[in-house]
Amino acid sequence: MIATSSTAKLQRKGEGLVESPLSKDRTLDELKWEVVARANALGFDSCRIATAAPPPHGPEFTAWLGEGAAGEMEWLGRGEEKRRDPQKVLTGARSVIVVALNYWQGDAPTASSDTSSAMGRIARYAWGDDYHEVMLGKLEQLDKFLQTRGGIQKCYVDTGPILERDFAAEAGIGWHGKSTMLIDPRLGTWFFLGEILTTLVLPPDAPQTPRCGSCNRCITACPTGAITEPHRLDARRCISYLTIELKGSIPLELRSLIGDRIYGCDDCLDACPWNRFASISREAAFAAKPASQMPLREYLALDDQQFRALFRGSPIKRIKRRGFLRNVCVALGNVGNRADLPALHRAASDVEPLIAEHATWAIDRIFERFPTFPPVPHDLAAES
Repeated sequence: MIATSSTAKLQRKGEGLVESPLSKDRTLDELKWEVVARANALGFDSCRIATAAPPPHGPEFTAWLGEGAAGEMEWLGRGEEKRRDPQKVLTGARSVIVVALNYWQGDAPTASSDTSSAMGRIARYAWGDDYHEVMLGKLEQLDKFLQTRGGIQKCYVDTGPILERDFAAEAGIGWHGKSTMLIDPRLGTWFFLGEILTTLVLPPDAPQTPRCGSCNRCITACPTGAITEPHRLDARRCISYLTIELKGSIPLELRSLIGDRIYGCDDCLDACPWNRFASISREAAFAAKPASQMPLREYLALDDQQFRALFRGSPIKRIKRRGFLRNVCVALGNVGNRADLPALHRAASDVEPLIAEHATWAIDRIFERFPTFPPVPHDLAAES
């Protein structure tokens, strides 16, 4: 049913016609449910509404920034005022439409049968196409519908000045888990969020009741201790931050804790018991691509043009070749062997100092682990 002002019943008052309050409420409900229906038709797994009020955890966000826990993510501080007041993002905003899109793809891709070739781990959300582009295209279609109903909107997918998890929790998309990730009984933790701020008034949904109880598995699962207490994350220690947001050298004391992870980390998500109910995503764009399943040493052979071609359409492209090969070198330092030394020696001479530095560190680490390992085969040594 299309919800317009003409669908509301009118009552006579003197010589004019006025809208019945009950009819107006029903019209708002009709508009809301059409928004939800259209979101479902676009492939979103959940669509719920929050009021465009200041987010409840705004003060905690400011304190978190003041502690320096955001690391180098200076853009978070630059948008602080907007994040604490949606009216500074969209004047006249009345509602926040929050959508969730499942990206769960099941078990990790099958590793290479060649045990001499170390493989790296990429966070599940980055196995396929860039979720920003996938979701924004869908939100823009929803925005066009809202425009026909007289709304003015702003759409965001993890890029705008909005505390999206606060609004998602207020709308009942999920509850705040102790890892700071949102949890939904049906989707677990494996979903992306998108938001539409609108000037339209839509009836808000109720939040979910938190159901983590005494469980602390996400906290104990973190390899670097980045979850310092329930609902508290020090981004400077988080592997996702270190491998994606950090632009320079990875701190020496944290490199060994990164293990074989080369883009992001899923450990706190994997540990959550609610994920046992997760089902495979309907969105084919998130399926794993061959680029996420290569032996580590093969990534080191990529020049800049080859890197851009390999990760075209992937979120990995945002950290560029220098950031990605930095991560690959760290992973090889942790899980590689002497068969990886020729590739690392080449990387140690890379024109990009960041890559060369981490390749040199990796070489030293491999020699520490295999001091008496048989010499590198002649044909491999010749390649270096």
